[in-house]
Amino acid sequence: MPRALLLPRPLWGRPGMKAVVTTGVFVTTLWNLRCFLSPSKVSGEAPKRTEPLVVLVWEWPSKQVPSISGDVCRELYGITGCWLTTERRLLGRADVVVFPHARLQSSRDRLPKERPPGQNWVWMSLESPSNTKALAGWNQTFNWVMTYRRDSDIFIPYGKLVPNQSATVHIPTKTNLVSWVISNYRRTQKRAEIYRNLSRYLHVNIYGKANNKPLCKDCLLPTTSKSKFYLAFENSIHQDYITEKLWRNSLMAGTVPVVLGPPRANYEQFVPADSFIHVDDFGSLEELATFLKTMNSSRYRQFFAWQERFSVKLYTDWRERICTICTVYPNLPQDHVYPDLESWFNT
Repeated sequence: MPRALLLPRPLWGRPGMKAVVTTGVFVTTLWNLRCFLSPSKVSGEAPKRTEPLVVLVWEWPSKQVPSISGDVCRELYGITGCWLTTERRLLGRADVVVFPHARLQSSRDRLPKERPPGQNWVWMSLESPSNTKALAGWNQTFNWVMTYRRDSDIFIPYGKLVPNQSATVHIPTKTNLVSWVISNYRRTQKRAEIYRNLSRYLHVNIYGKANNKPLCKDCLLPTTSKSKFYLAFENSIHQDYITEKLWRNSLMAGTVPVVLGPPRANYEQFVPADSFIHVDDFGSLEELATFLKTMNSSRYRQFFAWQERFSVKLYTDWRERICTICTVYPNLPQDHVYPDLESWFNT
């Protein structure tokens, strides 16, 4: 049976009008709602759609909820046929329901008791497995996963390089060698160990809450851009876990990233091989320090060759990420469920 999305509509007509006008208004209203009719259907492929896909975000992933009224996917990102909502009363009309892991409880108590036929549930997270807890209770719950991993059903990277034929090389003026912005410093982390040993051979300018030098939002890039190199050290090492530390703090700032994370080959699936320095490229941290300190200007400039062809696109708006569901929806399996979410994510 058709499911009509109950969205606010202007009130047409007024008390006392003739029945024929009332009938005309009723028919017209149904005609206006036709684009939201969505028959339930379960199949191996997504049905061809002529109406907007209704995506319900069960709870917004960030504390501040931006405006999602109107056709925000089209107006902001040029993605058509996509309707976002946070109104839980529309659960029965939603084609897709998104559940951010950071907002999930340890049990199913606050989740819907039943899933309407044909509706797909999405588990969404940008955290690494090391920072994601309580996954064991979500077996046989979600149809699709939405993460930073390239093998996710819905891939949401922290950033990417986009072609830019008019781009030119721009290297900001440098006043120091190496910088690092760190808020959560734990001595047991791999990045803390690498920093302690590396700092024996060269000076690192440290900013962030961990060093009582927090940077305002607009101060970050101007600060890191003054360094020739930036320590883009991830808090944990996992496949495809390449965060804003590379995209924003380093590449966008116009400094060369020294990365600590997944293997070099994994980074090269995201950025050119000559755009970064990997800690694993060296037999020791002393060798790395010597390489950084003795690099001449010609060799340094080679690290920015990517700027001639690309620009950095940073993903910062959850609306854009969620709107991408609609672009890949036709290619997603409609009869799939993750039997063991924890095993998949920890692989």
